Amino acid sequence: MQNSFFVILFLVLVSLIAYISHEYHVVRDITQSNRNVLSEASVNVLNQMNGPVNIKVFASADNTSSGEQYRKGLVDFISRFKRAKADITIEFISPAEQPKIVQEEGITKEGELVVEYQKRSEHLVPPYSEHELTNLLVRLSRTHQQPIMYLDGHDERNLRGTRPNDLNSFGLHLEEKGFKLVNPDLVTGKDVPPNGAMLLIASPQKDLSSIEVKKIKAYLDGGGNLLWLLDDNNYHGLNDIANYLGLNVSAGMVIDKSLIKYGGDPKNVFATQYGEHLITNKLMSRTMFHEARQVSAKGTEDNGWVVSNLVDVASGGWLETNKAELSGDVDKVSYDEKEDIPGPINIAVALERKYGKKGQRVVVVGNSSFLSDIFVTSESNRELGVNIVNWLAGDESLIVIQPKPLKDMSMTIPDHGWGQFLALILWIPIFGVPLGLFSGLIPLGLVVIGLRMWIKRRKA
Repeated sequence: MQNSFFVILFLVLVSLIAYISHEYHVVRDITQSNRNVLSEASVNVLNQMNGPVNIKVFASADNTSSGEQYRKGLVDFISRFKRAKADITIEFISPAEQPKIVQEEGITKEGELVVEYQKRSEHLVPPYSEHELTNLLVRLSRTHQQPIMYLDGHDERNLRGTRPNDLNSFGLHLEEKGFKLVNPDLVTGKDVPPNGAMLLIASPQKDLSSIEVKKIKAYLDGGGNLLWLLDDNNYHGLNDIANYLGLNVSAGMVIDKSLIKYGGDPKNVFATQYGEHLITNKLMSRTMFHEARQVSAKGTEDNGWVVSNLVDVASGGWLETNKAELSGDVDKVSYDEKEDIPGPINIAVALERKYGKKGQRVVVVGNSSFLSDIFVTSESNRELGVNIVNWLAGDESLIVIQPKPLKDMSMTIPDHGWGQFLALILWIPIFGVPLGLFSGLIPLGLVVIGLRMWIKRRKA
C-alpha cells in the first residue's frame, strides 16, 4: 500500500509539474547578444501600445514530411513579441486557398505579413528581423502624422541630399520611423506651415533673406518647434533667432588629443556624459561629433525658456579658442590655461516653454556632421538624433534605445591535439542521425546510472 501511494503521489507530482510548465513560461537567454529574447527597445515599444495587434501571415501550410516548417519558424519569431504583449494574434492565410484576400491586401510575396493596430496597417516582407518589426510597430504607434519641415536653398545639409555631408541616411531612417519630410518654400510661400511637427535648420552656408527670417520668427512666435544644427557661430542671417533664444555658440572648437596615440583625429570628440532630460535619460552609449562647438542658452522671464544642457564632450580635452592654431596642424594644438576652456564642454541645449496646451520646444546642437551620412552610423549618433526628433514632435513615449544588431562570435578550433576531439564533440549535434544518437545517449545514461544505484541499494 505504501508503494502504491508513492506511485500515485509521484504521478500527481509529475502531472502538476507538466501543468505548471504548460501554463507558466520562464525564459533565460544566455547567448552573448541575447538573440533569443527581445531587446529592451522592443519591449518598451510593446508596453506603450494600448490595444491588440493582429498579424496576418500569407504563407502556405507547412509540409512537415519534406521538412518545411516556415509557419512554425514564424510562430517562434512572433512568440518573442507575444511574451511581452499577450494580445498579439496571428492569423495564417494560404494564398492558394484564398486568392481573393491576397488580391485585396495587395500581397506580393510568399510569407508577407500584414500588421494591424488601431485601424492602421503596414506590410512586412521576408526576411524578417526584430529591428524591422519593431520599427513597423513604432510607425503604427505614432499619434499623428505631422511632417518634419526642413530648410533648403542655402547650402544646408539636406535630408534628401546625395552629398556625403548631407543627412540623407538620417532622413530615410526618419521615414522608416513613420515621419514625413516636407520642404516648405519660405521665399514664395506665405508662412511656415503651422501644421508641421518641427522645422529643421541644418547649418546653412549662405545668408537667409530677411523675408525668410521674418517668417521663421513668426513661426516661433506661434509656438512652432525647432531643431537648429550649427557648425560655427556664423548664424548666416539668423541672428534675430539666436537672440530670441538667448543663444550663444563659441567661435572656438572642441579638441581632444587623447586619441592621437591610437591614430584618431583630435577634432573628433566623444560624449559619455549626458544631462538629465527625456532626450538623453535612456541614452547609455557614447556619441561622436566632428568639429563641435560649445553651445549655451539663457532663459529669462521675458522669453520664458527653460534651458537644459544635453551633451558634454571631451572630458579629457578642451575648447580651443585660438583660431590660428586651429587653422594649422591640429596635432600640434596645445592647451593654454589662460585662454582655453577645459573639458567637458556642453555642445547641445534643449529649450522648452509653455505655449497653449502642447507647449513649445527647441533643440540647438553645436554640430551638424554627427547626423551626416559619414558619421550617422558612428557610435549612437542616429539614436540621439531620433530621440531629439521624437521629443520635438511630442512623441517622447517613443524615445527608446534603438534595437542593436546581433553580434556573432566565431570560434577557431586547432587542428591538432585536443582540437580534433573537440571538433568531434561539436560535430555530433549538427547532423541529423548523430543528433538522434547523441540526444538519446544522455537519458539512456541516466537510466543506467539510476538502475545501478537501485540494484546496489536493494542488495544492501
